[in-house]
Amino acid sequence: MPTFAAEDNLFRVLFNAVPLPLFRVDQEVEILDLNLAARKLFNTSSGQALRKSGGEILHCINASGGCGNAPACADCLIRNSVREVFSTGREIARRRAVVEIRDDEKTSELELLLTVTPIVFAGVTSTLLCLEDITELTSLRSLLPICASCKKIRDDQQLWNSVESYFTRFMKVDFTHSICPDCAQRLYPDFYPKCKQ
Repeated sequence: MPTFAAEDNLFRVLFNAVPLPLFRVDQEVEILDLNLAARKLFNTSSGQALRKSGGEILHCINASGGCGNAPACADCLIRNSVREVFSTGREIARRRAVVEIRDDEKTSELELLLTVTPIVFAGVTSTLLCLEDITELTSLRSLLPICASCKKIRDDQQLWNSVESYFTRFMKVDFTHSICPDCAQRLYPDFYPKCKQ
């Protein structure tokens, strides 16, 4: 039968083997533990990160006065998701969040998918917070190959879709149709001047 120390070592090996940044945080998003992927992504050591807030480690622009103290913190999806998990006890999976960060005196956006899971160990409740950086993926997906003539969009399967069907399928956007004044004048020159009156 494995000893507690052996189980703890196995946990530590598994925790660090996960290639996604993982944080164990309390209700105020204070870091209690983090894995190797998190240390690499945020260029920090375990000792530097422990007991610091998530906003400090992420370099969130709103954390300069203390993570959770700025007016924008009330709408922080990371903070609100952690609190929701504490209050409901249910996992939140892959919510999309955008965090404005400061790095070398410049500000940029970090797009994340966050998953938050409750953990109860030795009678103490905390959460496991997984942050997947999708900034590069999102920027690559924002480059849409569009036909210069008919304006159809090519998807990942190399199929050409109308703009409407592409956005409905991949972005869950519905369309209504109208006609702009330039097209109305070009297509209906006899009718258009009467419409303007």
